[in-house]
Amino acid sequence: MNREKPIVHPYIPNAVPTIKEQMLREIGAKSTEDLFADVHEKLRVKDMNLPKPLLSECSLRRYIEEILSKNKTCKEYLNFLGAGCWQHYVPAICDEVNQRSEFLTAYAGEPYEDHGRFQALFEYASMMGELLNMDVVNVPTYDWMQAAATSLRMASRITGRREILISKTISADELSKIKDYCKPQMEVKLLDYDPETGQLDLDSLKAKISSKTAAVYFKNPSYLGFIEAHGDEISKIAHEHGALSVVGVDPISLGILTPPIEYGADIVCGDIQPLGIHMQFGGGQAGFIATRDEEKYVMEYPSRLFGIAPTSVEGEYGFGDVAFGRTSFVLREEAKEFVGTAAALWGITAGVYLALMGPQGMREIGEAIMLRSRYAMLQISRLKGVKCPVFKSTHFKEFVVNFDDTGKTVAEINRALLERKIFGGKDLTKEFPELGNSALYCITEVHTKDDIDRLVNALKEVVE
Repeated sequence: MNREKPIVHPYIPNAVPTIKEQMLREIGAKSTEDLFADVHEKLRVKDMNLPKPLLSECSLRRYIEEILSKNKTCKEYLNFLGAGCWQHYVPAICDEVNQRSEFLTAYAGEPYEDHGRFQALFEYASMMGELLNMDVVNVPTYDWMQAAATSLRMASRITGRREILISKTISADELSKIKDYCKPQMEVKLLDYDPETGQLDLDSLKAKISSKTAAVYFKNPSYLGFIEAHGDEISKIAHEHGALSVVGVDPISLGILTPPIEYGADIVCGDIQPLGIHMQFGGGQAGFIATRDEEKYVMEYPSRLFGIAPTSVEGEYGFGDVAFGRTSFVLREEAKEFVGTAAALWGITAGVYLALMGPQGMREIGEAIMLRSRYAMLQISRLKGVKCPVFKSTHFKEFVVNFDDTGKTVAEINRALLERKIFGGKDLTKEFPELGNSALYCITEVHTKDDIDRLVNALKEVVE
């Protein structure tokens, strides 16, 4: 009787059958199936119908490269997508530093030996604090969505309240994550916005805020690209009712826009992906949280905070955790919130970017983005049947374009643009049906005048 020869996979440790049998004997199991005894039979996948494994490194590499070659990347295509993950220029030094072995090692950016990582993260937090005009900045979370959800949970613990008010212009993805993260202790309610300007409706805020409200959360610039002009009034209304003002901000805008603390923000959050970090599939995102240096805020951070202190050697300083005892590393199941894997490597990368740019560089890049996006809006607005921007407000980097009068859907337009090697704006028709046949376009410093003109000419060919 012929039996199929067992596969010893070169990439899986202990794949040799005799070794597997020895390991099973050591733990008292008859087969690997015994290891899953606690998993109900209905939940187990018995036959995954997988092809035979590629045991040759050469064959495996060729197979993977064939798959990757199907990708359409922003190197070959012009990209005007944003909506939370943006194409900014990444200076070579950012990649050089974050690939160094003293940072790019072990679990969660946690080297087994520390060769300056604590100081690097302290410097990152210091520069972010300067940019935000805030005292305390945490080691990055997974992304903006987690940073926002954690900020709102912090606000709930600080105020002892369980209601959150959020502008309806928030993205569906972020709203979903906030709701999931805050369940079941907190209730999320949405605030209306002005259909003409996109600005948060102050009457809606006044009608819905109450003694139960822990925080009012809005983004500036908003998810839809416009700049919220009533930040000080929103914060004032929140404070009058004993609630906190939580503001989400794109840090690359702060070279030219007022930091949220100047219009009353108590907690500021956002994503550092624009600061020297490449766009990636499911990666490249890292959220930050910032507050004043007050005990009521600091002690509610679930994530790590790094500080500086003198050592026993005169003139020497050390870097390490601040109030480490408040984290789940110490309190475990008794902690106020769990600390998971942090995106520490991206914090170091963003620190390199901020150090390279400096105040002048941040101002210049902000101005460049404003000028380019303004030029794009003006050119697109001249197209027949196109309304751009949809909202009568000042915009930064992103703006909504409406195609109702062109007779074509956003999906049709984007397919036509793709044929011309252009990634069009994000389709908003399902996310914001009230905006009609609209898309969210993004312009950054990487777009030249020729790039924008190429987009406009392609749109003209498609819609007119």
